[in-house]
Amino acid sequence: MRSIKPESLGDAAFRRDHALRYAYVAGAMYKGIASKELVIAMGRAGLMGYLGTGGLQLDEIEEAIRFIQRELGDRLSYGANLLCDLEHPDVEDRTVDLLLSLAVRRIEAAAFVRITPSLVRYRLRGLSRAPNGDVRISHQVLAKVSRPEVAAVFMQPAPEAIVRDLLAAGRITAEQAQFAAQVPMADDVCVEADSGGHTDRGVAYALMPAMFAVRETAMASHAFSRPIRIGAAGGIGTPHAAAAAFVMGADFVLTGSVNQCTIEAGTSEPVKDLLQELSVQDTAYAPAGDMFELGAKVQVVKRGLFFPARANKLYELYQRYGSLDEIDQKTRQQIQEKYFRRSFEEVWTETKGHYLRTDPARAAAIEANPRQKMAAIFKWYFVHSSRLAMRGEVSQKVDFQIHCGPALGAFNQWVKGTEVECWRNRRVADIAERIMVGAADVLNERYARLHSTADQVLAEEGLGEPRSLSALERS
Repeated sequence: MRSIKPESLGDAAFRRDHALRYAYVAGAMYKGIASKELVIAMGRAGLMGYLGTGGLQLDEIEEAIRFIQRELGDRLSYGANLLCDLEHPDVEDRTVDLLLSLAVRRIEAAAFVRITPSLVRYRLRGLSRAPNGDVRISHQVLAKVSRPEVAAVFMQPAPEAIVRDLLAAGRITAEQAQFAAQVPMADDVCVEADSGGHTDRGVAYALMPAMFAVRETAMASHAFSRPIRIGAAGGIGTPHAAAAAFVMGADFVLTGSVNQCTIEAGTSEPVKDLLQELSVQDTAYAPAGDMFELGAKVQVVKRGLFFPARANKLYELYQRYGSLDEIDQKTRQQIQEKYFRRSFEEVWTETKGHYLRTDPARAAAIEANPRQKMAAIFKWYFVHSSRLAMRGEVSQKVDFQIHCGPALGAFNQWVKGTEVECWRNRRVADIAERIMVGAADVLNERYARLHSTADQVLAEEGLGEPRSLSALERS
């Protein structure tokens, strides 16, 4: 039986199109936790990382991308995150302006529930005619999704109405508008099962087959010239998890939580000290600050921290009451003294100042609505708790908000007793190498065992030599 190699796992076209050694990428993590240093380290190893742009100002994103481009040059691969912002579409649009001006060729589209004009503009501005007459795609989109209906919109061409509006506004060319119907919105769709940060708590074993069915329908309906690739994310922290994803049919894997406990990750040392001690049971679900009113969830660290319980308490109060005045005095005092360490008035002054700078009309509307004002004050805690973690303010460690999934706990257990048990010896590209080489080893061991078992059964039944068991053998 021929040995399975890490270079052969996943889709060969994915590796070729992105110029990668392995079908493995490091996903974006907000506020630059997936830092420029992380992206550069991946690129220099013949791999790829996506810069975490969510929550960064445009000038910060520009500085990081220019630094990456200087360090990696034109030959090595990198990408940047594009975060959907339905509440402030102008922010998303200006981010696309920046990505286009800097000639960023790869993006990770995240948090999209529908296709937006900004995303279409990025995708179509990368279409041109190749010498052989085919459509050349120079802007590659990896869509991170957790629901089949969202995956389906990325497996379709750009919506015709949006294409017409962009053409009429002169934001794409007539040729690009013509080519729009010939390509899907994404080259790669990454299926995000239960993960750190925003999560629908999906189960990979159920999600992946459903996504394959969506792809089959899309390919049959549109006859795209190139197959849409499907990757796996969420829970990928060990060779066993990566091996399982490839056996299920994943064209690539994407990691997240394991990468934030590395030298290159853009978060504080106290956070990394805490992360390296996690086990698989040390995470919990809390409300998402950016979608607080909707009840969306994020997965966060719970070990030694009060943030998950306090965040859930705030959401419970928001659901139960119409204003801060309706909450009993004892609870109001506890929130101000224990959670916020400042008064509601001080929090509102800071929050109002933010809105006056960014959206004055909204500031007035919130102040006039007691329930909205309560929500805005509660949401301050989510911004504050993230800042505490990023800065490593250990005096308020119990309020750290750290997005993380159980993949990191599994990784910590796997490397216990090795030189990378300590995060100060963990490098993002080395983790990729260990996971991919280990995945090949796991598959070789499992398939050798299957062959051995099959040989034994057939020998006992007198049926002779078994046939080859594995499609992976032929890869």
